[in-house]
Amino acid sequence: MLQQRTLKSLTRAVGVGMHSGQKVELTLRPAAADTGIVFRRVDLAVPVDIPVRFDSVSDTRMASTISVGGDPGAPKVQTIEHFMSACCGLGIDNLVVDITADEVPILDGSAASFVFLLQSAGIALQDRPKRFLRVKQTVEVRQGEGKRLMWARLEPCNGFKLSFEIDFDHPAVDATGQRVSFDMGSGRYKRDIARARTFGFTKDVEAMRSRGLTLGGSMDNAIVVDDSRVLNAGGLRYDDEFAKHKILDAIGDLYNVGHPMLAQYTGFKSGHALNNLLLRELLSRPEAWEIVSFDDASRAPAGFAELAPAW
Repeated sequence: MLQQRTLKSLTRAVGVGMHSGQKVELTLRPAAADTGIVFRRVDLAVPVDIPVRFDSVSDTRMASTISVGGDPGAPKVQTIEHFMSACCGLGIDNLVVDITADEVPILDGSAASFVFLLQSAGIALQDRPKRFLRVKQTVEVRQGEGKRLMWARLEPCNGFKLSFEIDFDHPAVDATGQRVSFDMGSGRYKRDIARARTFGFTKDVEAMRSRGLTLGGSMDNAIVVDDSRVLNAGGLRYDDEFAKHKILDAIGDLYNVGHPMLAQYTGFKSGHALNNLLLRELLSRPEAWEIVSFDDASRAPAGFAELAPAW
C-alpha cells in the first residue's frame, strides 16, 4: 500500500516571525499515523494543540493563521503556509510542531529551509494507508470584477497539478514570468518551487509596519521591490520567482484540508483568503470529493509513491 509518512527523529529550528519580529523556536516531532499535522503552543501556561484543518483557518490577511476551533480569539499560529507547503512537497502526513510563539519563523522567506529541516530529520513510512482527497467535480470561487477580478478553481485530476497567473501591474514583476504550471508528481518540488521567496513592495512597508506587520521582514527573508526594480543584491532565484511563490503558497494553503489532494488547481490573482474559501466551498459539497487510498502503490498517480531524496 501507499503508506503515510512522518519523521524518523526530532529536529529543531530557530528564527523570527515575519510579522511579529519575535524570536521563535520550532521543535518538529514524529507523530502516530492518522494524527495529521498539529501545532502545539508550548509557550502558554497550559500547552494548546491546534490541528491543521481547513476550518481552523481563522485569518487570511497577509498569511494563513490557524486557531483552536477556528476562533479568532483563541490561541493561534500565524504564517503556516510555507511550512505546510514543504510538508506537502515531501508528502509528510503526521507531525507535531512545538512552537514557542504565535508565528512560524520566516527563515529565508521560502519553503526551502523547512524542506531541509524535514529531510535532515529523515522521513519514516508508517503502517497505515495514505489518504488522499480526490476532487470529483469542478469547484470555483470568484471575487471582484474587471481589473479586480480574482478566482481559484479545483478540477478532477489523477494527480496534483497547479497553475497560477499573477497580474501586479508593476514593471519589475511584469518583466518576469506571469504564469507558472507545476506537477507535484514530477518530483521537482524542491528544485522548482521550494526556493521561491515571499515578496513585498517598499511603498507598502511603512503602512504595514504601522499596523504591526512585517516587523521581522528584511532582504534576508523576502524579495523587496521598489517602484521599478528588485532591490536584493542577488536578484531573483528563478526567472518567474514571483509566480512560483504564489504556487508555493497555494500548495501550503490547500494542504490545510488535512490530506494531499488529487486535483488540478488553477488560480488567477488568488491569495490565502480565496484559497481557503475554495476549500470551504469544496468541503460543503460532499458530492464533489471523496477520500481514497491505494492498497497497491503502483496504482497511485506517478511520483506519489517515491520518497523524496536526501537534500
